[in-house]
Amino acid sequence: MRRRPPKALVAVSGAVGLLFIAPFAYVVTQNLRLGADFGEILTDGDTWATLRRSFSLAIFVSVSAAVIGTGLAWTVVRTDVPFKKLLAVIAPLPLVFPSFVGATALISGFATGGLLEQIVEPAGISLPELRGFRAAWFVLTLFTYPYVYLPVAARLRHLPRSFEESGRILGRSPAEVFGTIVWPQIRTATSAGALLVFLYTISDFGAVELLRYDTFTRKIYANQLADRGTAMAFSLMLGIIALAVVAAERSLIRRDPPAPVATKGRSMPIALRAWRWPTFAAIVAFFAIAIVGPVASLAHWTIRGVNATRSTGSLALSSHGLFDAITNTVLISSVAAIVTVAVVLPIAYLSSRHTGRFSDVAHGLVVAGFALPGLVTALAIVFWVLRTDALIGLYQTLPLLILAYVVHFGAQASGAARLAVNTIPRPLEDAARMLGAPRTRRFFTIELPIMIPGLIAAGGLVLLSTMKELPATLLLSPTGFDTLATEIWASMDAVSYAQAGLESMALLAVSAVLTWTLVIRVADRLD
Repeated sequence: MRRRPPKALVAVSGAVGLLFIAPFAYVVTQNLRLGADFGEILTDGDTWATLRRSFSLAIFVSVSAAVIGTGLAWTVVRTDVPFKKLLAVIAPLPLVFPSFVGATALISGFATGGLLEQIVEPAGISLPELRGFRAAWFVLTLFTYPYVYLPVAARLRHLPRSFEESGRILGRSPAEVFGTIVWPQIRTATSAGALLVFLYTISDFGAVELLRYDTFTRKIYANQLADRGTAMAFSLMLGIIALAVVAAERSLIRRDPPAPVATKGRSMPIALRAWRWPTFAAIVAFFAIAIVGPVASLAHWTIRGVNATRSTGSLALSSHGLFDAITNTVLISSVAAIVTVAVVLPIAYLSSRHTGRFSDVAHGLVVAGFALPGLVTALAIVFWVLRTDALIGLYQTLPLLILAYVVHFGAQASGAARLAVNTIPRPLEDAARMLGAPRTRRFFTIELPIMIPGLIAAGGLVLLSTMKELPATLLLSPTGFDTLATEIWASMDAVSYAQAGLESMALLAVSAVLTWTLVIRVADRLD
């Protein structure tokens, strides 16, 4: 029986939705003020060519990231592949690479005289140049598949064991069990992750700029100073495209059946037998490209700096301020992850339990905002704060910086949070309601414990993404509040590659520790 949503939930969701309107309202306001000629832009052949390139890249990256993320999650969670705990920690790490750092490291490794060429040159192998569509597809896939891996892995950990075990007892092969039993239960998680990959790809600037592939985001940044009207027009088009894609994804997932009830305990792992070590070798080879390759280039820069012992230039190396940057990064990313999950949870609950136009619009605004470049979101926050007397005192304070993270990364938490809400069994809710349990008690004693695995995955996505966020941190952070991302940017801007390598490796190490401590271990304890 369909129930009307509680008024308090609608009110809270509406208030939260207003936060995520800010970037779109800013883009619309700037378009009206600057008077961009939409007719001329829409009839320009270059606009449609750029749209085609952006869409092609986003679709190809989304599909490849969905395949890799889902396959890797199933292998790590459901099989007896060796060193599962280690693989579970390593798998999400590419997400923490700032795109400009990861692309630079890979370009450096593939370049003439680079680290990779030095390795393969004795074998007579020539390396391709990292440039254009294929290079952008390759690099962005490596750095975005964790958007799919984390929610799918969280869903797999808490699927009912009886379905798979019954299928295997009846003689079905692991492939048949996956296709007929597992896949229908995880495809919403895969589609939610693939949607994030799509939105991230069409909004990315660092990788496509370095790899010389022309997309909407390059147009926005190229016109930001010279022709702001055109830049805002392109931003508005990007936002409209994102809303359309989110609406299409939403209509597709409505056809899926409700998620099965989550269960406690571990399922019986699938024995890979003769494929156990070859599978492990294939995963290691993939990680060698996605993680070891960029890290090797960064380490190469750092080692050269250590050996050079110079105080200036590209090989200059210093640990001054590094500990403070690490502390600030851990603090701000952890708080942002918790706050973001708490903020989007009401909308996730409303869109999952009480579908309707209001919930669809609220959810669409949260998710589609991720398609706007981080610079546009940061400028929107600055614009509205400086024009509101009650908020102007928040400018360049930590609360405002966290607010910017929430607005920009709310999409990453929203999909996983909605999946977490869907795992709550309706009969359990109804039984508690009939027994007279008040709403607050039902939430904390029944619903929240069931949702925690999915919420941890949501927080993990926000945590890793916040650690590498740059535009909002540069524009809104208090004076003297440096993070590893801003330190890396300053070092790259100063062409101090050794220092950037040291700071990037520190970022990767901190991410691994936080992933293990706050995501993997907590999930294991819940099992």
